[in-house]
Amino acid sequence: MTNKVVVLGSLNVDTTLHIAQMPKPGETINAQSKTNSAGGKGANQAVAAARSHAQTSFIGQVGRDSAGDFMMKALKQDHINTDHVKVTTEQGTGSAVILLDEAGQNSIMVYGGANQAMTTAVAVDSEPLIGSADVLISEFETPQAVTLAAFKIAKQHGAMTILNPAPAAKLIDGLAEVTDLIVPNETESATLTGIPVTDTASMDQNASQFASMGIQNVIITVGDRGAYYHTATASGFVPAFKVKAKDTTAAGDTFIGAFSSKINPDLANVAAALVYAQQASSITVQRMGALPSIPTTEEIEKVYG
Repeated sequence: MTNKVVVLGSLNVDTTLHIAQMPKPGETINAQSKTNSAGGKGANQAVAAARSHAQTSFIGQVGRDSAGDFMMKALKQDHINTDHVKVTTEQGTGSAVILLDEAGQNSIMVYGGANQAMTTAVAVDSEPLIGSADVLISEFETPQAVTLAAFKIAKQHGAMTILNPAPAAKLIDGLAEVTDLIVPNETESATLTGIPVTDTASMDQNASQFASMGIQNVIITVGDRGAYYHTATASGFVPAFKVKAKDTTAAGDTFIGAFSSKINPDLANVAAALVYAQQASSITVQRMGALPSIPTTEEIEKVYG
């Protein structure tokens, strides 16, 4: 059985500048090369879910421009349902500039554009789609008000809601109460809870703080170390697979999308789903680009059996 996954999120055309090392303030450096690819946290997560055989649909917005056409084509290539991707003439399609150094680390600057111009009407118009989903994922590259409206609809229909609070921002009122699972990295988690993530004890404290906010289930990703999880029935840590990273862009998104394809609604298989998600993201970081780097189930099985 494969999950029906709906992603409410961002669609960005990524421009990656390949550099030797990050520039210092005020410094001008030469880029070694430049590449363009489809991206955005929402698109990355949807493609990761689709390549892991989830029946995937997208809720989002692009501009009426060539970049928007490019993003729609990219989603359709992975057989993602785009019936609920709106086209606006008010804003251009979202974009991102990524600085990628030789160590594989990146800095990202995002222009929201059509993503940030989304309104709650997008969620309301998508109620039939959301109602048919097993899992609804959203991030913070689109307005939180739209996510809140969509999550409320999801809860009315019994769909599981997964929130990726990235880029980190304070949750608006009501959003925690309709979030089944929150998946921040250690920096985002600390921003939301005020508790630095340094060890297992501090992760437990973060989970307790999220519970007090109304979110009972937490996964905290800690880069190449792995992922911590805490649910109503279990907690633990799943280590990452050791690989040499070329490009960490989309690693976290691959993790969430792959995870969403495998997770049971009751979270009973959370540890196994996390292992699979770690396998997927370990392959992503060994490749260049966002969407092009995301592996299929077949590629994951070929590497990890």
